[in-house]
Amino acid sequence: MIQALPVLRLLKRHFPGAEIFWWIDAALAPLLEGDPDLAGVVRFERQRWGQPRHWPEMLRSIQGLRAHRFDLVIDLQCLLRSGLFAWLSNGEKLVGLDEVREGARGFYDLAVPRQTFHTHAVDWYLAVLPALGVPVHKNFQWLPARPELAATVNARWPADGATWMALAPGARWENKLWPAQHFTELVRLLAGSQPELRFAILGGRNDRPLGESIAQAAPTRSLNLCGETSLQEMIEWVRRAAMLVTNDTGPMHVAAALGTPLVALFGPTEPRRTGPYGQLENVLRLDLPCSPCLKSTCHFEKPEECLRALPPALVFERALKLRAAHA
Repeated sequence: MIQALPVLRLLKRHFPGAEIFWWIDAALAPLLEGDPDLAGVVRFERQRWGQPRHWPEMLRSIQGLRAHRFDLVIDLQCLLRSGLFAWLSNGEKLVGLDEVREGARGFYDLAVPRQTFHTHAVDWYLAVLPALGVPVHKNFQWLPARPELAATVNARWPADGATWMALAPGARWENKLWPAQHFTELVRLLAGSQPELRFAILGGRNDRPLGESIAQAAPTRSLNLCGETSLQEMIEWVRRAAMLVTNDTGPMHVAAALGTPLVALFGPTEPRRTGPYGQLENVLRLDLPCSPCLKSTCHFEKPEECLRALPPALVFERALKLRAAHA
């Protein structure tokens, strides 16, 4: 969703009078609440609607979409469910990505191809706009400042003039995880050499034990925020941070959107396709014959070696260089 936001921003700049709605998984909807470029958010209740007793609710949602009589519907997810719901919304024109997975492109009036295998997702999404006569430029704010939310975060977790480094040790795939003990060692190294640093560990409720183990490396200077922040509060923490060290996960894309310096740790995924947009030079990965495999399960003879063998000392060195460059 973060990577798709530039499409929203440029559509609204080109069509300032347009009413734009975003169809999104209910779990991620809070990220878009109060967005200045949106007229509304349509929630897809993925878990509820998997049960037949909730199908009437799903049908009412589809009817609500159709009642808007959209001039244009854009599907940037190109999954079967997104393509189907986009088609059922009955807009005047349906545009999507020319992606073979799940056959969603069969629903589209216009499918926009990926220029090359390594074309970044953000650039692919943006390629939809010229096909619609909308110019692409960088004159927009990816994630506009939210002073009231920032004030709430500052009141709940006072910065106290400290320099905060954020850590994002979680990920959706198990084989995207840089080992917890590596994060712990990184915090020890940084705490020992950078006495002004404090550490904010970001993640969901399931990452809470992971955050606790990492915080023990510098317990008086670490704040385990896993499961403690809303999605929008997480964004404000990344905005506040002097730097983020992260796996290939959501906060990484937030940092890229905000311009927060980051060190991104990659293993099974291809950073040129889905890495931190505008900061690909800050990706660390090992050149192994199996990486990137683009698979959620590791089948290498040394399980998850692509991240296990990435030493904390190397990440520490890159973090120091990045801090110096942005001092």
